[in-house]
Amino acid sequence: MDWIIKLFTEPSVAHAVVIYGLVIAIGIWLGKLKIFGISLGVTWVLFMGLLFSYLGVTVNKETEDFLRDFGLILFVYSIGLQVGPGFFASLKKNALGNNLLAGSVVLLGVIVTVIFKFISGNHITVMTGLMSGAVTNTPGLAAAQSAVKEINVPGVDNSLMTLAYAIAYPFGVFGIIFSLIILKKIFKTNIETEKELHRKLNIFRSKRPISIHLKLDNKQLIGQPLRKVFELLKDPIVISRMFHKGEVITPTPDLIFDEEDVLLVVVPKHELAQVKLLIGPESNMNLKSETESGLISKYIVVTNKEVTHKRLGDHPEIHQHDFTLTRLNRAGIEMVPHGNLFLQLGDTLKVVGTEEGVEQVAKVFGNSVKRLESPDLAPIFMGIVLGVIVGSIPIHFPNMPVAVKIGMAGGPLIVALLLSRFGGVVYLNTYTTNSANLMIRELGITLFLASVGLHSGGNLAAAFVNGSGWLWIAMGIVITMFPLLIVGVMAHKFFRKTYFEICGLLAGASTDPPALAFALKMAGNDIPSATYATVYPLTMILRIVAAELLILLFA
Repeated sequence: MDWIIKLFTEPSVAHAVVIYGLVIAIGIWLGKLKIFGISLGVTWVLFMGLLFSYLGVTVNKETEDFLRDFGLILFVYSIGLQVGPGFFASLKKNALGNNLLAGSVVLLGVIVTVIFKFISGNHITVMTGLMSGAVTNTPGLAAAQSAVKEINVPGVDNSLMTLAYAIAYPFGVFGIIFSLIILKKIFKTNIETEKELHRKLNIFRSKRPISIHLKLDNKQLIGQPLRKVFELLKDPIVISRMFHKGEVITPTPDLIFDEEDVLLVVVPKHELAQVKLLIGPESNMNLKSETESGLISKYIVVTNKEVTHKRLGDHPEIHQHDFTLTRLNRAGIEMVPHGNLFLQLGDTLKVVGTEEGVEQVAKVFGNSVKRLESPDLAPIFMGIVLGVIVGSIPIHFPNMPVAVKIGMAGGPLIVALLLSRFGGVVYLNTYTTNSANLMIRELGITLFLASVGLHSGGNLAAAFVNGSGWLWIAMGIVITMFPLLIVGVMAHKFFRKTYFEICGLLAGASTDPPALAFALKMAGNDIPSATYATVYPLTMILRIVAAELLILLFA
C-alpha cells in the first residue's frame, strides 16, 4: 500500500493530476447545488482548492504555475472568440446608451474600490481581488494576478488577493440579485404591467428584419431598374420574391419595374416606413404561398472556409437569377445580407430560389454541418501564440520604473477578439462550435481556479482571526450594490429604460449569469437577455482592463 500513500503525498506529475482531478471534480459536483435557487457554479472549484490547501495539500510549484497560466490563457481566449462578434456589434450607435450605463457601473465600482483602499489601508492587490469577487468577475482576478506577476511587486502576498475574491464572491452573487429586488421596490414595478408595456414597445423597438408584401405604387419607379430602390435607401434591404408580369420570380438588380408589381421585401423594422413611402402600400398578395412559382426557401450553414476570405458581393457564383439571399443569422443576431458583408463560419443564410439555384448556393457556402463538428485546432493554437506574444510586449510609460505588459490575460483576449471578427480575412478561421468553446472555457477556468485555490488556502483562517475577512465582506457588499443601485435609478429616470431592460443591463454589467437567470424567471420573457447580450462583451473587456489598471497604477 506504500504506492498509494506516495501517490497522494509525494510531489510528482501523477500526484498533481490526482490532486487537480479531485479539486475540480468535487468543485463541479458541489457547483450544482443551489442555495435559494441560486448556484455558485464553477466557483466551488476555487473553494475546494482553498480547502485542500488549508488542510496542507500542496503540489509542485512549477506545475501549479504552468497550469494556472495555461488555464488562464485557454479561458480568456475562448471568451474572446465567443464575445468577439457581439463586442464589435455592441460598439454601434444603437447600443451606445446601454454600454455607457454598463461602463458607469464598472467605473463606479473602481472608484468605490479606490476609496476603500485609502480608508482601510489594504494593499491594492487585496482590493482588486475584493472588487473582482464583488462583481463575480473571474477574468478580472486573473488579469490582476497576471499584472502583479508582470511588474514583480516586492513584498506582495498574491494569495491574499485570491482570498479576498473568494470571500466576496458569494455575497456578490446574492448582492446583485438583491439590488434588482430593491430597484423593483423603488420603481414600484408591477410585473404584469411591465410585460404588457413590452408587448407594445416591441413593435417599435425591434431591429430584427421582417418580411412584408408591398405593391408598387410609386409611378417614378416604373421603368427604372430594381437597383434604384437600393440606391435610395440608407440601410440594405432584400427583395426575396417579386410578382412581375404574371409570374413569381427571384429578381436581379437589373430587372425593370412594371405596373402592378408586388415585392416581398425583407427590411429592418426601423426602415419599414421609409420603404413603404418609396415603393408603395402593403399588398394582400402572399407570394410565399404561390406553389406554382417553383420557388423554395432553405437555410444554409456557411462551412466552406474559402467564402469567408472576401466580401459577399465579390463572389461571382451568387450573381445569377435563380436565388436570393434573404436573411443572415450570426450568433443569434438576425440581419439583412449585403455585398459588403464578410461571412463567418457558422453563419446561417436563408435562401429563396429555384431548387437548382438553392442547391448551387448550398455547394458554394458548404452547408456541411459535420465539417464544423471537428474544430481546426491549428488556427486556434496559432491565435494563442499570437496572444502570448502580444501579452509579452513591453510598453513603456513616462515616470514608470518598469515596462508594463498586458500579460497572459490581456494579450490572448485581444487577439481572440480580433480573430473572431477578422480571422477569415487573414485565413485564420478560429470557428468552434458552442459546445467546443464551452469545453475549452470550462477546462481553462477550472485549471485556473484550482491553481489559485491550492496556492492561497494557507491564509484562510488568519483572514477571519484578525478581522479582515468580515471587513472584506462589508466592503464587497458596498462595491457590489452601490454602483448597481445608482446606475439602475439613472437608467430608469434619464434613459427611460424599463425594469426588465435594467435587470438585463445590470446583470450584464456584472457579467453574472445567475442574476440573468433570476431576471428571466421573473420577467417570463427574453427581454433581459437582449440588454445583457448588448453590454456583456464590452463590460467583460472593461472589467479585465480595470483590474489590470488598478494594479499598474497603485501597486
